[in-house]
This record gives sequence, C-alpha cells and structure tokens, in this order.
Amino acid sequence: MDDDGTTSTGSPAVTTTKPPGVKDVAAAAGVSWKTVSNVVNGTGRVGAATRGRVERVIADLGYRPNLAGRQLRQGRTGILALAVPQIDSPYFSTLAHETIEVAAARGYRVLIDETRGVPEAERLVARGFDVRLIDGIVFSPLDLSLDDVDELRGSTPMVLLGERPWHPGGALTTDHVSIDNVAAAREATRHLLGTGRRRLAFLGAEPDVPERSGAPRQRGFVEELRAAGLEVRPPWLLPVADYSRRSGARAVEDVLPRAGEIDGLVCGNDLLALGAMHALRTNGVRVPEDVGVVGWDNTEDGRYANPGLTTIAPDVRGVAEAAVGRLVAQVERTGGAPEDVVVPHRLLVRESSRRQG
Repeated sequence: MDDDGTTSTGSPAVTTTKPPGVKDVAAAAGVSWKTVSNVVNGTGRVGAATRGRVERVIADLGYRPNLAGRQLRQGRTGILALAVPQIDSPYFSTLAHETIEVAAARGYRVLIDETRGVPEAERLVARGFDVRLIDGIVFSPLDLSLDDVDELRGSTPMVLLGERPWHPGGALTTDHVSIDNVAAAREATRHLLGTGRRRLAFLGAEPDVPERSGAPRQRGFVEELRAAGLEVRPPWLLPVADYSRRSGARAVEDVLPRAGEIDGLVCGNDLLALGAMHALRTNGVRVPEDVGVVGWDNTEDGRYANPGLTTIAPDVRGVAEAAVGRLVAQVERTGGAPEDVVVPHRLLVRESSRRQG
C-alpha cells in the first residue's frame, strides 16, 4: 500500500468490519451462545443478572439478531396483513387503526393492502399473496363471495370479514367476523317508523352485486316495513354506483321531482347519507323536518354534520379484536374449529331523524 492509502493499482483501500455475531456477544458476556439466544428470543430460563449483562453487551456491541434466520426457525414472521377494499373509506381506515393496535398488543405488526374490489387483486389475497411473507390475513372481500375465497385459499391462516352468503346448509370452514346487518337495518327502519314517518326509502341498493353489504341492509329495511304492514315500493329502493358522498347526492338529485313522496331515508352508510343530506338541503328539502335520515358506520363526519347524523354504530374495535384474536389462534395453533363471530352494534340517535310533529 502507498503512503496515500491506495494500493499499487491506485484503488482506495477498502476496510470492512464484520458485524458482531452471537458468539461475540457470548464471549464478551462470559456466557454460552445458547444463553444469548435465549435472551434474544425470550426463551429458556435466564437469571435476571445474567440477562442484564447480556443485554448490556448487546447494546455496547450493537448486535442485531438475524431476524430472517429466527423467523425461519420459528416458522413465523410476526407480520399480519389486513386487506380491505378502500383504505380511504372512514370505516376501513378506522378498522385498520384498530387492527394495528390490537395486533401490536399481541406482538404482531400489520401490513395494509387495498384491493379496490378488483377481482384479481382479491384472488391474490385469497391465495395468501403467493408469498411466505406474512403469518395470516384479515380479509374483507368486496367482489369475491366467501365460497370463492374458500376455494382459492392455500395454507395461509385467514379470517374473513363482512356479512356475506356462506355455504348454505354447510359447515363453516374459515373464521368469519361480522355484524348482523339485517337486524341493524331493521332497527334503523323501526326507529324512523317510530318518529311517525311512514313513507320510507332505502339509499344503497346494489342490484348487480347481491353479495355486498348493501344486500342484507336492504333486506332488513324491507323486512321491517313489511312487519309494520307497509308497502315496499321498488322505486324507493334507490340504486347507487358506490357507497360514496357523490353517489348519495346524485341518487337523491335524480329523484328530487318525487322527493315529496318520501319522509324518511335509510342509507347504506354515512357517506351516502351525507351526500343525500347535502342534495336535499341545497334543493330546499329540510332534514329532519321534511325527510328524516339515518346513516351507517358512525363516522367522524356524521358526528359533526349539521344536523348531526343518526347512524348505526358497529363495534369496530370489537371487529378488530375478534378478527385478530381468531387469526392469531390459527397462526399459533391454539384455536379450535372455525367460528362465526357476530359483533354487536348500536343505533346512535341524533338530530337528522328527530321525531316529527
């Protein structure tokens, strides 16, 4: 090497420092490599004094465990996935937040995947993403039926969300978490009837996609009207392109010439309800004096709307706890047969559905 620090070829000298390994930690701490492994992995019996000494050496040397090797030995990565149709939906963003918190309390991290309801994207999720990157998946399909998911599933543990048709008359084969959409819709409809309204419409019909959440909500609406001895008028089962504010406003604007025929509106979610209320107000239809409105999901926007939006409030934290709990039980092989978990909901009454008269 020359005096200027170069080799005879003129190239700079390269100095490499090998990162400390488990044997380096063991030697510095005066323990066996197995003891270091037990400290790092939280296994075995290690005295408090020894554990403290090993941890100090790890910090001093800057030792970093080989996570890939440890994961390979354990057969787990400590990572779960949550696959939802729309992360910008208030409901799913709240669900993602709750799922991350619940999983963290159990020692897991969560990756988020947005499918937008695209069939191929959902098939990839159902197959476990075709990689061994994650331990398990919480999956809310939009396009695929639960039977479709079940047929595509590989060995990756999975919990499915949403009230969808499943194996009519057959046995449950995958953990499933939902709220009772039919019962909740009946409760919302019963509430509007209880305020003196009798000419109700449902905003959120999806005639071309009967397996989405709008279908059981519409069914509950229809069942409650019939139970009250009221006519179900097909023109007032209002279809939407999607469950957004824009679709809610457009659907109401399309029927404004006939808006005086209804006095109550049950909406498939809060976004539809907020769009509907905007269209009604800007066209001189008062909420709740002329039309009472009920939404769904208990979003932040609904709480601060003017008037405040009456809504069905699912227990989102309960959904996350049930889904993560069932998924971790599969991953860690501590659970039994698949379960169908129904999480509670409640009706939050606000100004948008104030009693008439």
